[in-house]
Amino acid sequence: MLQIDTWKRVLIWLVCVAGLLLALPNAFYTRVEQSNDAYAEIAVQGETPERLAVAEQWPEWMPSGLVNLGLDLRGGAHLLAEVRVSDVYAARMDGLWPEVRNTLREERGSVGTFRRVPEAPADQIRLRLSDESGMTRALELVRGLANPVTSLTGAGATDITVSGQGDMITIALSDEEKLASDDRTVRQSLEIIRRRIDEVGTREPTIQRQGSDRILIQVPGIGSAAELKEIIGTTAQLTFNPVVSRGSDAEENPGIGNKLIPSLDEPGTFYTVESAPVVTGEELVDAQPAFDQNGQPAVNFRFNTAGARKFGDYTAQNIGAPFAIVLDDEVISAPVIRSHIPGGSGIITGNFSVEESTNLAVLLRAGALPAELQFLEERTIGPELGQDSIDAGKVATVVAFVGVLVFMMLSYGMFGFFANIALILNIALIFGALSLIGGTLTLPGIAGIVLTVGMAVDANVLIFERIREELKAGRGPAKAIDEGYSKALSAIVDANITTFITAVILFAMGSGPVRGFAITLGLGIMTSVFTAIFVTRLIIVMWFERRRPKTIEV
Repeated sequence: MLQIDTWKRVLIWLVCVAGLLLALPNAFYTRVEQSNDAYAEIAVQGETPERLAVAEQWPEWMPSGLVNLGLDLRGGAHLLAEVRVSDVYAARMDGLWPEVRNTLREERGSVGTFRRVPEAPADQIRLRLSDESGMTRALELVRGLANPVTSLTGAGATDITVSGQGDMITIALSDEEKLASDDRTVRQSLEIIRRRIDEVGTREPTIQRQGSDRILIQVPGIGSAAELKEIIGTTAQLTFNPVVSRGSDAEENPGIGNKLIPSLDEPGTFYTVESAPVVTGEELVDAQPAFDQNGQPAVNFRFNTAGARKFGDYTAQNIGAPFAIVLDDEVISAPVIRSHIPGGSGIITGNFSVEESTNLAVLLRAGALPAELQFLEERTIGPELGQDSIDAGKVATVVAFVGVLVFMMLSYGMFGFFANIALILNIALIFGALSLIGGTLTLPGIAGIVLTVGMAVDANVLIFERIREELKAGRGPAKAIDEGYSKALSAIVDANITTFITAVILFAMGSGPVRGFAITLGLGIMTSVFTAIFVTRLIIVMWFERRRPKTIEV
């Protein structure tokens, strides 16, 4: 009756050993305090101080992943920024004005003369016609400049609305375009901030959207909120450079007037490009994901008037030549010029997925922050506070752990001892899983572990109480153990599934501390079910096979 196949036994022990190996590097973890300069120097080498501290004491061939410490444990900077999305409206109108002006100039005979009225809201262009009789034709021409809104919420809508009254024409951004523009602006700001922060080698930053126009930024290891604001304010450099050659030699001499830069998506590939760009990101007005004539994902881009002229002249003279799009001295794409591209609008095609074309469009727009960030909340958390929290969490975990061990031993004797072994493995598996997935441990996460310690033996308690009932009913030891596990299984699974669903909801709907608690709670539920149903049962079966007792006490 108490039979477990050999392959199952091997698999159970392999999972336990893997969890222990993944968790062990955290026992060798030595906190390294670095100055900002030293930290930056280490970051340039592609390593964090924590990983270097482990590397000194841990074999290279062993797993070396660490549980990342959150902001509340490690210290760092916290910022809550509001993106002033309305700033983009004025820039959008300024970019549209040359098109409106050129379109009306070509029909000056039917429209008459016109001038832009300076006193207008940021999201509008107002024109005054010299002759009201040209109003109908002018409205027709301007409305022809409208484009569909590239947003799910704005299906069928256009990006501008055009109206006329008397001799005044009003061109305004539509409500659907404002929503789409706000979303693009915040997404672009998120991407730029993420790239700015990743440059300094910080580990596990929390950069997430809050509400419609706010961004939460939490970066462990940064010395102050002012330092973080300085990093975010750095301007990304976007250029469009002619390609001289492509190769794999990082030490190649690019020659006078050229420079050698790596590819972002092709490790080991380097491009030699002319140092002087044809156009820069400052002249890029917009870039949006799209599809080419074959239905394949692509990216549409558009320059302002000056950029369009330079870009058109270059493409006319260099058909068939590659053209590098360079962001922060990395080539993000090097498309081949297929034809003359007049008007400053073009399309980048390649072997893109929809997600890759969307990301490329975001990167192309990431030359600089699209709108001003207003910092609503900023604070710095010192590592001393984090260490106090870690120490308090250790005390709480040890007290809970010892209390549970003593209770199980006093209540269930030898079987309680088996459950305690499983509990120790359970904690190791939690830390092993956190190390494997690169999870971040926060103060609420420590609370989740403490809660898991208390809950981890619940399944064993149900099983052992069921075994007691079977023994009182006159069952033999083997039958009682087998029935105890079989009949308690459904109750264990049901109880833990409901708790796990709660953890998933907390993770999906929550943020920051709530997610930290949900991660350790969810992982703790999975590991505790595994240790209770499989590990404890295997230990009991191995003990029973060795001793063959006639009677047992639970």
